[in-house]
Parts: sequence; C-alpha cells; structure tokens
Amino acid sequence: MRRWRSFSTLMALGLVLAACTSGSPSAEPSGSEAASPEESQAPFVATSYPEGGPADCAYGGEFSQIKAIDELTVEFSLCYPDPAFLSKIAFTSNAINDTAYLEANMVSHLILAAPNGTGPYKLKEHVRGDHVTLERNDAYWGEKAIAQELIVQWNAEAAARLLALQAGTVDGIDNPGPDDFGTIEGNADLALVNRPALNTFYVGWTNTFAPFDDLEVRQALAMGIDRQRIVDTFYPDGSTVADYFTPCEIAFACEGDPWYDFDGPAAKAALDAALGHSNGFDTKIYYRDVVRGYLPDPSLVAVELQSQLADLGITAVIEPQESGAFLDNNAAGLHDGFYLLGWGADYPDPTNFLDYHFNNPANLQFGTGDASITDPLSAGAQTEDADARQAAYEEANNAIRDFVPMIPVAHGASATAWKADVVGAHSSPLTSERFSVMDPGGRSQLVWMQNAYPLSLYCADETDGETLRLCEQITEPLYEYETGGTDAQPALAELCEANAEATVWTCTLRSGVTFHDGARFDASDVVLSYAVQWDLDHPLHIGRTGSFEYWGALFAAFLNTPPAE
Repeated sequence: MRRWRSFSTLMALGLVLAACTSGSPSAEPSGSEAASPEESQAPFVATSYPEGGPADCAYGGEFSQIKAIDELTVEFSLCYPDPAFLSKIAFTSNAINDTAYLEANMVSHLILAAPNGTGPYKLKEHVRGDHVTLERNDAYWGEKAIAQELIVQWNAEAAARLLALQAGTVDGIDNPGPDDFGTIEGNADLALVNRPALNTFYVGWTNTFAPFDDLEVRQALAMGIDRQRIVDTFYPDGSTVADYFTPCEIAFACEGDPWYDFDGPAAKAALDAALGHSNGFDTKIYYRDVVRGYLPDPSLVAVELQSQLADLGITAVIEPQESGAFLDNNAAGLHDGFYLLGWGADYPDPTNFLDYHFNNPANLQFGTGDASITDPLSAGAQTEDADARQAAYEEANNAIRDFVPMIPVAHGASATAWKADVVGAHSSPLTSERFSVMDPGGRSQLVWMQNAYPLSLYCADETDGETLRLCEQITEPLYEYETGGTDAQPALAELCEANAEATVWTCTLRSGVTFHDGARFDASDVVLSYAVQWDLDHPLHIGRTGSFEYWGALFAAFLNTPPAE
C-alpha cells in the first residue's frame, strides 16, 4: 500500500488530463489503452483468488478465497461468519468493473475519470471544477432512467445552492443550511425532504502527536467541549448530541456508558494536572470547507471550538484545507492538531461506524489503536449471536470512552430540497439518492447541485460522500440498498445465499448484463474487482491514493500486509 502513495501526484495529473476530456469513457486522451468491447468478449475462463488456493486466515481478514465457479456463479469463502455480509457487498466501493477495462486503465489512472460501469447512467462529459454530465444507459439491464441526462454541479455555500434552486437553474440540492429549512417549506414551488440523522460529527486528533499521546490529556478534553452548545447553535431541529459514536437508531449502537458530561472547570483542572502547568498548549484546528449533514457549517463550528479551547488555556489556529487533501492527510494520520470530521451511515450496522474508524488497518487518522477496542469490535463483527454482539459492543463503547480517540459531538439532521414538480424526489438515509427514478417535471435533464466535486469516479479507493453518490449512478455492486432505504437487495446478483455456517456465500449473477462499452459482465469481473482491493501486492492495487480504506473497514485486513516495524 505505501509504495503507491509516492505516485499520488502522478495520479492527480492523470485525473486532471482525463477529466478535461469531453465525451464517453472511450474518448480518452491520445495514448490511452482503453479496452474495446471486442477485447472484452473473450470466452469465460474460471478464475479464483488467490489462484493457488485459500488464503491462510491467520492474516486476519474476512475472505479466504473468491471463485468464479462458472460464468454466472461466484463463491465467497469466509474465515468467519459476517452478519452484515450482504450490506457490505452492497456498498459502492464493491462495485464491479470489467476485467479488460481494469487491466487497461488502472495503471494509466484513466479509470479515475472515465468509469465503465453497468448502471442506469453512463459518463458523457466531465469538466473538472464545473460539472459532470451523465446520460441514460439505454442498454441498462433494469428499469431505464427517466431523465435522459443527469447533470451534477457543486457549490460549497448552502446559500448559493438555495439561490440556484429558487432561480430554477437546478432541480435539486443537497444539505440546505439550517436557517433555510423554513424558507423552503414556505415556498409552494419547492419541497424539503428530511433525511434521518444516521451520521456522527466528531472532533478528532492523532495520538502520535503530543500532547494527544497523553491519555490524561485526552480524557480532560473529553469533558471540556460543550457539545450541547454546538448542537443548539449550529444544527437544525432534529439534531442531537452524540453520546455514542454510532447513532442509536442502529442496533447494538448505544450499549455501554454514555459520553462524558461537559464540565469546563473540571476539564481545565484535569488538563493542567496532565500537562504539569496551567498554560495549555498551542495547536491547530483542521477542517475542510465542505458542508455535510453531520457538519452544516464547518467554518463557524471551527471558530466555536477555538473559543471553547481558549477557555481551557489552549491556543488553536484554524487551518482550512482543500477537501481531497484533507481526507488524504487525515487517512494517513498527518494532522498534528484537532480536526473536524464526521461519518454518514453506509449501511445500518455498528461495523460501519466502529470498524471503519477504530478497527481498520488502512485508516491511520487516530494514530495508535488499542486492543481494548479492537478485540471486542472483532468479536462483534464475527458473530451472528445477538447476545454476544450486545456484550461485545458494550465492551467496545466503554473502551472507546476510556481511550478517547476523539470526541463525538452531534448526530445532525439534514435534508435535500427539490423543485416541487420532481416526481420521485427523495432523501436517502445513506446519502445514496437514486436519480434514475426521478422525473424532473417531464424535462429531459435532471440537474443536481451537491456540496463538493467528486474526487474521482473510481470509488473502490474513495471515502467522500459526494464522490460515492456519483459513482452509484454509474457502477453497481452485487447487491444495492433499496431506494430511499437501508435494506440490501439484489443488483448484479440475482441472489446470494449462505451455507449453514454462514462461511460460504454463493452468488448467482444476473444474465445478459453489459458494461457501458458493450463488454459482457461475468463472474471473472467480480473476482478481479475484489482482488485489486484485497491484495496489497496486486499490480492493479493503485486507485487514487492506494489506501483502499473501505476494504480494511469492511473486511478487516489486506492480503500481503507488510509486518509491523
């Protein structure tokens, strides 16, 4: 994994060059090696990964082997049962790519800007910094998209997004500002669609930097932030203070003791005792100036945090960062101060919140982890017994509270807003709105304005919600989440069934599916799409950053991880 990080600048350059190209995925810059449909129509050959036989489960991950049994059958052999298996394979990072297209376009990085999916929309034009235009895939295997084109724009300012909706230049917007909810509800030409608060905003730090390496400092900070004031001042109605990292609407989320009560004087005394003086320390507050449902106004919250830290004797300089750079630095554990970040549910299970953040070898944002957290998280993720899961998450939540890797602050209420004539408009609790089912008042184009630009269009190696949503219109996993809901349902697979021990899942694939370039979908595409994420030594384990964070969060570990130094 680390060896690809040095290529990040080259990848970014490749993305810019490819993204400035208009047209379909086949219209790459001169010199690309994109696969033609004819090259992708080779006879099916049964494959497996690893090729030499099942991996030794001692490596720590979930999979032991993935086999393409025949053209339309894939078998996943697991090292342990996984109660959230179908929800995990439904996530966007596990979308299936054509084998020939992956092999031809990953090394050149063109896949980052020119995806070749099976979804209801396909790429027409990507003008980086301005918009992405998708067009209806008329060869789609399922129900065709209603609007001929989907145009995705972005603006970081909630007020600007609302103005565009009021002016009629867009059909829908994401995350209107907290003060705009009433304005939208009072306008008969607009519609507000609320989104459940399945998200968490937190204030984090990396414990390899002083003074965050001191447990007593972290525990003092845990009771030194007035979280209720932040929610009351900056969040819309329906938002709540986060007493646990995972929203309590999710089963097993809120076992154990709630977070520390705010006590400013006690926090100051404890911090002074931990530091050995009353002068606090100098630090920074990092954030990305991008609105999210979990953080509706990051710049103002940063100022509020700065003020509250000052009450503890801490001097913090605010440093906004570009969204992509912030996420990359965060995942690599490079932020040497406080940072503002959050998480929206990808699927309704505590593994999505807790394992991604606290039991994920690809995510270094909190620094050094602790077995008191990782051990019960692994236990909870590897059993289907409800009592055992409850006990495991009680132990894990209490350990997180004791170890204080961050401070959970809020579960933020959010919404989308639409022209009133958009039929099928909805807000997804997973922020994965499905635009293909929407009719923009009979118009041929559906125009959507979100908060930020997509970092790339190859989402196996992305974590940003704006990016993932766009990929979901183009590429598809074996399962998908129901429209406007959280249940996993068949997509490219007609059905996936487990054996009695839930350690082998056999998926029967949908027949007659083709990729946007005409290539035929089969089981070998599934094997390679997973293998390039799973194996750090795979020659196509490249992506945009090479970190493939979601793989570690979903499936516990990579193959061929170097030994710890």
